[in-house]
Amino acid sequence: MPEPLGAPGQSGQPGPPDEVIAPTGGGGAMDLATGAARTLERGPDRGRTDLTGKPRSLWSDAGHDLIRNPVFVLSALVILFLVFIAVWPQSIAPGNPLACDLNKAQQGSQAGHPFGYDAQGCDVYTRTVHGARASITVGVCATAGAALLGSVLGGLAGFFGGWWDGLLSRIADVFFGIPLILGGLVFLSVVTSGAIWPVVGFIVLLGWPQISRIARGSVVTAKEHDYVQAARALGAGGTRILLRHILPNAIAPVIVVATIALGTYIALEATLSFLGVGLKPPTVSWGIDISSASTHIRNAPHTLLWPAGALSLTVLAFIMLGDAVRDALDPKLR
Repeated sequence: MPEPLGAPGQSGQPGPPDEVIAPTGGGGAMDLATGAARTLERGPDRGRTDLTGKPRSLWSDAGHDLIRNPVFVLSALVILFLVFIAVWPQSIAPGNPLACDLNKAQQGSQAGHPFGYDAQGCDVYTRTVHGARASITVGVCATAGAALLGSVLGGLAGFFGGWWDGLLSRIADVFFGIPLILGGLVFLSVVTSGAIWPVVGFIVLLGWPQISRIARGSVVTAKEHDYVQAARALGAGGTRILLRHILPNAIAPVIVVATIALGTYIALEATLSFLGVGLKPPTVSWGIDISSASTHIRNAPHTLLWPAGALSLTVLAFIMLGDAVRDALDPKLR
């Protein structure tokens, strides 16, 4: 009699016989469910492996792509240099940015002073280097505050839903209706200190709704995935599901938006300082220098060129960095 086609080890059976592995340990269906849940916890397989042959995670895969992306490498080097001069400006500009000599007002490039002098006789090179500290401090602190506040509120709203989600959405709509420049003129005209922290507080106040919506949508999408449902079926609590399963898979869009927003916040600080409601002297800032040089652009264009160029380069570097991170973290763009 002909043997059945399904008999193991015969020519009619596709694949090697060791592909089917029976559950051991007497667990039965529970062992299979546990193994499936652990597999689903890793998220979708992106089809890439490391040197050991194991599938790479989303973050290791993104890091592998970023270090081979020339746009990311270039923008990261520029940002590292800007952070370095913001922390240690005396290393490349040992002069005093507040030391001015009216006898040298609006003079051009000279030996030891490559950027010339502004209308007050201050060294433009020294002020441009020292101005990086205030601008980058405002951008980094405002981005960190807006990202933290928006991620927490948006993540909780997306996870729990209900009345909390509705309340947060209506509050975010109110803040979305306030223009940034107009809100800054009203808010910062009341706070006349001209220090860094009122500007940071204002940007956080109007910047968190955007990140909150990104975080909410990302959490709503992540909590419907199979690995979250499997973890919930195995009895995982809400806190564990949120921190262990949803957060690592929902944080990527927030990082991308925050990175791009950092450059925008630096430009916003310069705009507010240019309008006279942001940072004020004796604080050294690119926005303050641009505002002072705007009235002398015909007689001394170099006083406007260098701080405006530094501002543009910084904003461009952060935007390019955000675009590179977005491309690396979004599998749909591959």
